[in-house]
Amino acid sequence: MRPRMNSKHSPDPALLAKAETLVEALPYMQRYAGKTFVVKYGGHAMGDPEAARDFAEDVVLMKAVGINVVVVHGGGPQIGAMLKKLGVESQFVGGLRVTDKETAQIAEMVLAGSINKEIVGWISGAGGRAVGISGKDGGLVLCEKVLGKREADPNSGIERNVDLGFVGDPVRVDRSILDTLTQNGIIPVVAPVGIGADGHTYNVNADTMAGAIAAELQAARFFLLTDVAGVLDKQGQLLTDLDPEAINGLEADGTISGGMIPKLETCVRAVEGGVDAAVILDGRVPHAMLLEIFTDRGAGTLVRR
Repeated sequence: MRPRMNSKHSPDPALLAKAETLVEALPYMQRYAGKTFVVKYGGHAMGDPEAARDFAEDVVLMKAVGINVVVVHGGGPQIGAMLKKLGVESQFVGGLRVTDKETAQIAEMVLAGSINKEIVGWISGAGGRAVGISGKDGGLVLCEKVLGKREADPNSGIERNVDLGFVGDPVRVDRSILDTLTQNGIIPVVAPVGIGADGHTYNVNADTMAGAIAAELQAARFFLLTDVAGVLDKQGQLLTDLDPEAINGLEADGTISGGMIPKLETCVRAVEGGVDAAVILDGRVPHAMLLEIFTDRGAGTLVRR
């Protein structure tokens, strides 16, 4: 039998700390029970098996306390590795991969195949129930072809319009398949591949797809797990709370640049579309999502209206 504590013994400090953590988390569990969280799990954040296990445990715990979790994953590094292995050269314009028919097929194979099922496996291993789908399944995400991007010719320097091929933007999300899964205790894991009205398959930026799904679901939280701590000021300190106006100012003075700009633009679109708040988090930090939502301190950059 397990030894019982009596009045002569003090509680184990480690056990007491665990109890205090649960008490601290209680009001947040009550606040978010029945709410929806959309999590974008980044390609770079997926590289470490231990971090993947932490991520899966976080998702399963949130589901266990009554939060409806939808995972949308990326896979850019994995697609790049497969293209390189197959001898297919990649070209990027404005951060988007130029995607011909062959590249689109390889991207779908990697995203909706190996990566998607690996994440399902991690969640199942942590005790959850997950189903892997893509934006094509059940007409979940209807896309339109992204119009060509402007790029300077490397030889002449003259700007030209580059056709990105089978790269799409979400124009409609049918939430019914996600609602059916979440209402039955299942965690949907969505690969960023969509279908066009023309019947073609389109590769979709995972941040963009996750933001569109979060807006359609009117999510309480939209998490972008990536490989940076969040938005940093010019002194390298984490900025924990931002709104669209502050983001515009940070972009204007050069505090934010590069790949952080489209991430923040996605956050702004999501919150303007009805999401309560979006959070950029470092997916390499153990249990980053739990620290963000179940403690007073938070762990990343929160964006809200």
